[in-house]
Amino acid sequence: MQIQVGIITISDRASAGHYEDLGGPALREAAQKEGWQVLSEAIVPDDAERIKQTIRSFSQQGCGLILMTGGTGVGPRDVTPEAIRAIMRVELPGFGEVMRAESMKITPNSILSRSLAAIVDLSLVIALPGKPSGAVECLGFVKGAIPHGVALAQRSPTSC
Repeated sequence: MQIQVGIITISDRASAGHYEDLGGPALREAAQKEGWQVLSEAIVPDDAERIKQTIRSFSQQGCGLILMTGGTGVGPRDVTPEAIRAIMRVELPGFGEVMRAESMKITPNSILSRSLAAIVDLSLVIALPGKPSGAVECLGFVKGAIPHGVALAQRSPTSC
């Protein structure tokens, strides 16, 4: 099964052009290394409505996997988890648990991360850290479960 991917960078500064988006390109490269096809990419501000609209749009475009970077910290503008939870069908807590546990081996600050995964419409949505290296590392920690997660999200028959 070819996985179709959407990548969303959540950043006020990058969306305004004040800061170069490094997270989106890092995730694109990681996705392509896995053999996944990147269909859609966007940079949106830390705004719950814009985040929800972009997730739903990417799902409607056929992205079975939506990778998000940014907005998972504890700052006042970090609203990515709340936006996802507002539209999800079900949360998949194991993804966040594994990402934090593995990241703790690298940095004690990872305990402050609110990274998570959920099913929204027909997509597996994974909210990753905003730091490019952290986003790619966390994706690596959970990538083994992604094909099965996407198949379940898309309600495809699976033998896994």
